[in-house]
Amino acid sequence: MSVVNVSLQILPVIEEERLYEVVDKVIEYIDSCGVKYEVGPMETTMEGELDELLKIVSHAQKICTDNGAKRVESVVKIDYRSNGITMKEKIGKYRK
Repeated sequence: MSVVNVSLQILPVIEEERLYEVVDKVIEYIDSCGVKYEVGPMETTMEGELDELLKIVSHAQKICTDNGAKRVESVVKIDYRSNGITMKEKIGKYRK
């Protein structure tokens, strides 16, 4: 399968003072998975095989509920091209 990009914006419904704590746990989990990723101010974008990235997205929901979220709202974006697409080819010219 080709390399794809998946962006995840995760919004656990939790006390405001704990929001970043829970989101940080999701980012720590993404980091532990060994996929290429970039954290942005509104979402985290990952690069890899679609099936693997969707498993990460699925587990991210559980991390939130395991840490006290009563509900989790997420926005997932997938950039898929049959011959693959990388973050570098899309934004490399903007990085110094």
